[in-house]
Amino acid sequence: RSFARTMLLFLGLVLWGTAAALAFSGAFVIMMYKNYRCFLQDSFLPLPGWLAIAAAFLLLPTGILAISISARNSRYRQGVLMYLLLILLCLEMSSAVLAQIYSTRMTSELKSTMGHLFYHYNGPYSENPGSKAVDKIQRKLQCCGVQNYTDWLTASTVSWHLQTEKACAPESCCKEKHSHCRDDLCQLEHLFQEGCLRKLEDQVHFVMLYLFWCCVVLGILELLAGFSNGILMRHQPFQDFRIL
Repeated sequence: RSFARTMLLFLGLVLWGTAAALAFSGAFVIMMYKNYRCFLQDSFLPLPGWLAIAAAFLLLPTGILAISISARNSRYRQGVLMYLLLILLCLEMSSAVLAQIYSTRMTSELKSTMGHLFYHYNGPYSENPGSKAVDKIQRKLQCCGVQNYTDWLTASTVSWHLQTEKACAPESCCKEKHSHCRDDLCQLEHLFQEGCLRKLEDQVHFVMLYLFWCCVVLGILELLAGFSNGILMRHQPFQDFRIL
């Protein structure tokens, strides 16, 4: 019983502290969706992030409740703790499953969406949201083209080549030291070499994997907290109710 109290106290502190990690993981998912919304067209992609943030806020009272129960038993508080742990498990497992599903699905969807936007690129001064998104992702991820910079030298980017009358890369492909290197394709050291598809895929997988493992680890900790709370409840029978 004393071990269960100590364990519940420790787990309460851990749950309280890990709420920040879970909230950050959820925020990363939402921010990633907002930054690359044109490429991540699934409107439900932020859902695992919002579920994680909801769980993070719920972890705060759960941790406090676990700490208070370790100091003084209360059937009412122990029951509430069990319900909170159950809700948290549902939220976190849902978030983990969705993160894993989206991480797998994004590979094929990103390739087609990114290829379409790069194909219809109309130049850096275009008002087309797709063209702005292409320039934004190339600057932000320091990449060039879908697979690599050679995508801009082929006939695939037709609309861009028709405007420039020759194959060249946009200025957003240029490194900061060479911000106007667009026409100087002979000096490839002025351009970002890596493609945007691989970099965005890696970022999506990293964020989703981080969220997934946060949820899994917290789920295990919550099961241990529920087990410790159950031991304390077992050693404290219900009080008899008497009518006075």
